[in-house]
Amino acid sequence: MSQLSGKVALVTGASRGIGAAIAKRLAQDGATVAITYASSPGKAEEVVKAIEAAGGQALAIQADSGDPAAVKRAVASTAEKFGRLDILVNNAGLAHMAPIGEFPEEQFERLLAVNVRGVFSATREAVQHMGDGGRIIMIGSINGDFVPFIGGSVYALTKAAISGFTRGLARDLGSRGITVNNLQPGPVDTDLNPAGGPNAAGLKAMMALQRFGQPSEIAALVSLLAGPEGGYITGASLNIDGGFSA
Repeated sequence: MSQLSGKVALVTGASRGIGAAIAKRLAQDGATVAITYASSPGKAEEVVKAIEAAGGQALAIQADSGDPAAVKRAVASTAEKFGRLDILVNNAGLAHMAPIGEFPEEQFERLLAVNVRGVFSATREAVQHMGDGGRIIMIGSINGDFVPFIGGSVYALTKAAISGFTRGLARDLGSRGITVNNLQPGPVDTDLNPAGGPNAAGLKAMMALQRFGQPSEIAALVSLLAGPEGGYITGASLNIDGGFSA
């Protein structure tokens, strides 16, 4: 028996990058997985097909995490389709960098909608379907604690909010045995922030390991927290950043 056999997971924003790696790892470890995507149905279907080709079960649901009604429908659809919901991974997120005096109002509202309200909406709906002993895992950012460059203040604001939300939720849900944790990745090699990109050299120079992380490394820690061996960890913000903040 795999450690997540019989469990149902929902991973938001999982058509590519870290989210896709998380969905595939949870499925590899036995979970049935639903994913949401905002605007890339082809990429989302590739994730579903990869999971199914490996013998797993998956479902892709179109839902912009900045739309509370869409998020509510996605959570309800997951629980209805698979009969339960055990694991929520709040992965969907956006970044926009600019000095505060130049930060566009519309980008501020969009970051709040996806990075903060989207997490709130998914969590509020998920706990109504989740039984005792469930798992809620946030994908935050090391920038919630550490911002060694200009232009990251608003993004940091949204990710610091998730850290505080995690601690409060751990108290709210502890009596039900539901754990809540926040992973704070440093630079990770994805399409949006490639290890060979224009900012990579400067970022690597700040890191103890002097390399970008891989999505699979983030997914491995998510799987640990989602499984039985992660049952005594809650309310934590765990840095997985190659020593970026050391």
